[in-house]
Amino acid sequence: MDNVTIPTLYPVQQDLPKGEPVDIPRALAADWQRLGLAEKVAGKRIALGFGSRGIVQIDQIAKHLVALVKASGGDPFIVPAMGSHGGGTPAGQIDVLDGLGITEETVGCPIHATMEVVDMGMTSVGLSAYLDKNVAEADGLIICNRSKVHTDFHGPHESGLLKMLAIGLGKETGARQLHQHGVVGLRDYMPVIAERLLDQINVVAGFGVVEDGYHAVAELEGFTSETLVAGDQRLLERSRELMPSLPVDEIDVLIIDEIGKDISGAGLDTNIVGRWMIDGEPEPEAPNIKRIAILDLTPASHGNATGYGVADFMSRRLFDKIDFPITTKNMFTSGFLQRARMPLVFEDDEETIRAALYDAFRADPARTRDARVVRIKNTLELEHLWVSANIAAELNGRDRMAVGEESMSLAFAQGALV
Repeated sequence: MDNVTIPTLYPVQQDLPKGEPVDIPRALAADWQRLGLAEKVAGKRIALGFGSRGIVQIDQIAKHLVALVKASGGDPFIVPAMGSHGGGTPAGQIDVLDGLGITEETVGCPIHATMEVVDMGMTSVGLSAYLDKNVAEADGLIICNRSKVHTDFHGPHESGLLKMLAIGLGKETGARQLHQHGVVGLRDYMPVIAERLLDQINVVAGFGVVEDGYHAVAELEGFTSETLVAGDQRLLERSRELMPSLPVDEIDVLIIDEIGKDISGAGLDTNIVGRWMIDGEPEPEAPNIKRIAILDLTPASHGNATGYGVADFMSRRLFDKIDFPITTKNMFTSGFLQRARMPLVFEDDEETIRAALYDAFRADPARTRDARVVRIKNTLELEHLWVSANIAAELNGRDRMAVGEESMSLAFAQGALV
């Protein structure tokens, strides 16, 4: 691949969809009062469910919600609401929360983790509504989750509060049951199970978070069990409005510095890269990316490299960080096994990038000098990116785009991209 030319890249800063700043303590306190939650938790043992997603300031949200329960005379404890994540073990799920800054010391209350579930009854779709045993034994439940466009399907309810109820608190049993039905299970059956749980248990409140294109909290709103379904749907639409995107649709090679569970449930956001890779589901029309190269795994993923199969090429640096039992459990539970197919692994970042370029122009490798290349840190942080000269020329002068004048050749230190 010596005849492959890695194009020089230009820095681009794009203005992303932006919301109004949210004062988290004030917003939580205001909704706590507005919804009359103090009297609903007084004298009760309250479970607070938090998931595995890297939601901005989730540790502060958890800390303030715990404090509000205590100040209202309630007895709070935290449960991991994350399906099969964390290797499907209580210790693994506590470790995931720790990685998010949620520990017994930081939030000021116990964390009780179990993979045991209670069957809360059969639903109209012929599936049981499973619930974390510790939650089932509590007097009430408060959940908090980010509302976000899902990486596996689109529908009235995607990633959000209903998903946390049906899948997160259904633990591995509930997650596996829904994933066995593929997209139909997630899109159509998941809301039915969540609504059954809303009828069966005392859901004191659900707090939904929406982040803008800068990964900042743009919405933080509380709902009672009566308003949670409609609120979950409304926040999803707000999330869709604030969702960022790549600046162009036609890309020969996309270089992604890192993937991870804290970035997306699928490791990398399939909506951003335009690849579903789900049997029976049509691929998105845009963006059209010929080859994707991934180079590293975030520390907060704890070795879970779910979604690596969305890419075509992988560096050994990433490969060596994969915890295969944890990753396999997560991927197998999802049922989307196309995403579990291993990309080609190359010894270092430079080889990985060169291989992606060569394969995109295999018939005439000399054309790699004119390849349309985009480099991003990850699919969550899209304000600053690097693009080849041909893409820079397209973006120059476009609204909400600032293209730097000086290009940069990709630099490698012992094969690792700097």
